[in-house]
Amino acid sequence: MSNKRKILILGFVLLLFVLVLVYYNYNPANNKYFPKCIFLSLTGYKCPGCGSQRAIYELLHFNLVGAFKVNMFLVCSIPLVVLLIVAEFLRKKRPQFYMQVNSLKFIIGYFLCVIVWWILRNILGV
Repeated sequence: MSNKRKILILGFVLLLFVLVLVYYNYNPANNKYFPKCIFLSLTGYKCPGCGSQRAIYELLHFNLVGAFKVNMFLVCSIPLVVLLIVAEFLRKKRPQFYMQVNSLKFIIGYFLCVIVWWILRNILGV
């Protein structure tokens, strides 16, 4: 692995660590410094990501029910993110697995789930 790649990975891990500390210590629901959803502010409708910051806060405090209430799609997407990370690490050893997880069908399927979630959360109020 090249030094440039090692530095990039180290920087990413450091950034992730800082973000975890911030989201663990500060509740986005009670803090004016966290960004608000521009789409919600402009339209009054929730975007697919609305509630993600609060869901992350709840997950970091092991409150799965609370996270599910503010953005169930984010919570349901966690296994997919884990799968994508595993596929990336196994890219050279299991290229077929990597290609399946990163296939166009898989990506389109997830994108369609995002669209359905977007519509349902605004119709059903979830």
